[in-house]
Amino acid sequence: MADEKKIHFPLDKIRNIGIAAHIDAGKTTTTERILYYTGRTYKIGEVHEGTAVMDWMEQEQERGITITSAATTCFWRDCRINIIDTPGHVDFTMEVERSLRVLDGAVVVFGAVEGVEPQSETVWRQADRYHVPRIAFINKMDRTGAEFERNIQQMIDQLGTNPVPIQLPYGREEHFKGIIDLINMKAIVFKDETLGAKFEVEEIPAEYQEAAKKYRAEMIEKVAEFDEEAMHEFIEGREPTVEQIKRAIRKGVLAIKIVPIICGSSLKNKGVQHLLDAVVDFLPAPNDLPPLKGTHPDDGSEIIRKTSEADPLTCYAFKIASDKFVGSLTYIRIYSGVLSSSSYIYNPRTNRTERIGRLLLMHANKREEIEEAGAGNIVAAVGLKDMRTGDSLCEKINPIILESLFVPEAVIWMAIEPKTKADRDKMSDALGRLVSEDPTFRVRTDQETVQTLIGGMGELHLEIKVDIMRREYGVQVNVGKPQVAYKETITGKAQAEGKFIKQTGGRGQYGHCWIRLEPLERGTGNEFENEVVGGVIPREYIPAIEDGVTDACAGGVLAGYPVTDVKASVFDGSYHDVDSSEIAFKMAGILGFKEAFRRAHPILLEPVMLVEVIVPEEYMGDIIGDLNSRRCVIQEMSNRGHLKVIKGLVPLAEMFGYATAIRSLSQGRANYSMEPNSYQQVPKMLTEKIMGDAVAK
Repeated sequence: MADEKKIHFPLDKIRNIGIAAHIDAGKTTTTERILYYTGRTYKIGEVHEGTAVMDWMEQEQERGITITSAATTCFWRDCRINIIDTPGHVDFTMEVERSLRVLDGAVVVFGAVEGVEPQSETVWRQADRYHVPRIAFINKMDRTGAEFERNIQQMIDQLGTNPVPIQLPYGREEHFKGIIDLINMKAIVFKDETLGAKFEVEEIPAEYQEAAKKYRAEMIEKVAEFDEEAMHEFIEGREPTVEQIKRAIRKGVLAIKIVPIICGSSLKNKGVQHLLDAVVDFLPAPNDLPPLKGTHPDDGSEIIRKTSEADPLTCYAFKIASDKFVGSLTYIRIYSGVLSSSSYIYNPRTNRTERIGRLLLMHANKREEIEEAGAGNIVAAVGLKDMRTGDSLCEKINPIILESLFVPEAVIWMAIEPKTKADRDKMSDALGRLVSEDPTFRVRTDQETVQTLIGGMGELHLEIKVDIMRREYGVQVNVGKPQVAYKETITGKAQAEGKFIKQTGGRGQYGHCWIRLEPLERGTGNEFENEVVGGVIPREYIPAIEDGVTDACAGGVLAGYPVTDVKASVFDGSYHDVDSSEIAFKMAGILGFKEAFRRAHPILLEPVMLVEVIVPEEYMGDIIGDLNSRRCVIQEMSNRGHLKVIKGLVPLAEMFGYATAIRSLSQGRANYSMEPNSYQQVPKMLTEKIMGDAVAK
């Protein structure tokens, strides 16, 4: 590259990819190997030693997990590969969500022993939501119990996808030597003494010939339909060329109709270079994707932008991060146009123009300053003040708003208070920054107790946030016990009158309406409908009634928890020429809604989690007994190698402190994963206790 300060790479030579998977499948280890083989690092970092480049936060190194998605850039076969290593833990699912939103392709990593796990399914659904083409890497082929074929069958059964193996493992478990390349029909053996940097290409051994021919025939049959020339050769009974096969695979991947399957062992340095080859050969370049669709902020009309430096500037802020050295960093994906440092950028959400201080190319938490970057790149900007995750950024004369992110609701809340008066001001500043960085992290004030509550995706999520406040912002806080985010809803229909009449010396207050409530399907949210006819309530007061209903939903009726899945309709009422006002009708809306809610057979809902426990057989009885005592409904039990897998649905309220319990029940040999599944009715006996606790507060 002639000028390192200006990043204008040919679009067809750029790959923006994410590495995603279930926790502990080997995402970060795979990324570390990629950095080593592409010459980005000269020493391989290890997650278990706390030396991984991509896990740079202290909290990540201590726990051996990825918390924040880290971005880096490397080069392979004349291509610039921008990589985002994402977390696997469900508490940090937002990091995966926002990464997939801006990436063109993904490598989904599966453990050869574990196969498709709950979080693998979550990641897969997230990739489906944003139509991300992907390839699958079956990692850990050297582990005892590694199964290649079972992984492929699980992808068909559990993910509903169309896997196409383009490699087979050469050897299994401790005898795993390398891979059999089905496209070139060669065996590749990695040299252990060179950390896998060198490998030999050999003929396929006799014992693998039959399997290789069978899998190759299946591969050609599946991919030929995507390329005319390959299809013609296939119909004529001839072998398509290597170029035709690769072109057909690429077309199938871009259409999200097939998922090429490759294998290896990242920890043992086998198969990573061929994973990089697959990324370059099969995953899309920015200009392979359809043009970007957005809307005009003023009239909502559709705008289409091509991935090109010639089109107007279109960017997406997918992550805000605080950096000790440069302040607030805004990670930006450039879809079209050219972004320059010291230039001005317009944010349609705030209707403000801000100046970019500096542009940086990120390598985990290290940075390289650049002057400008063109379409297709991922960069970080310094100096942008009023930014949120999911903001569209553009030129003021060519405004555009891109599709926003899906943000899951918080399932757990915890009270937090500053230890000293000096900590109080620092705490509000730290909370403000954390909220701007992470859309799933919420802060609210309890109206009755005036406590500050923080909400998130799980215990670990909140624990990490409190840890960051203490370490990075120097805020000392006391935290309360975690509390479940219950919701309230109804099971029947009812109607009630809301009347707010107040007579004082002068002008009085008069608001009167009839409200009907009916339940909606679970997960629909709330709806409001105006059915008033004949002018019994003037039209200008209907929004005030709707405000009253919204307020009543937010504060709850049974125990102060938010109301969900309810349709409220205002259908009758009356007004007074002099005394009626918006505030009176808002109060009438609140009173009418609350009364109708009490009559409509209200119930409490609680978050229910999908839990998967992997346990040696000798501890299985104790684990199942413990899960049953936590109101768990066990759905299936299966074998995974020599281990037992228990899957079930369990209320979140019963799972606090489970990490400690499972360790003591299995002498530390069992592990579990948990993710939000649905909201379900709380048993009656427990409802009374929760309502009693709420009143006591």
